[in-house]
Amino acid sequence: MHIVLGVLFLLVAILAVVSIVRQLKFKNFLAIAFSAITALAFGFFAIATIISELKG
Repeated sequence: MHIVLGVLFLLVAILAVVSIVRQLKFKNFLAIAFSAITALAFGFFAIATIISELKG
């Protein structure tokens, strides 16, 4: 069941990376900062959750 949570975290992290790329066009630095923090946090928890579930 936790693997679903890891996949959802991963989807949020991917969307945050897409947001970073889109905001670079507009040079919106506050949005870039929040998107980067979101991508790092959710990416870390996604990878940690998936690894934890695969280890058993």
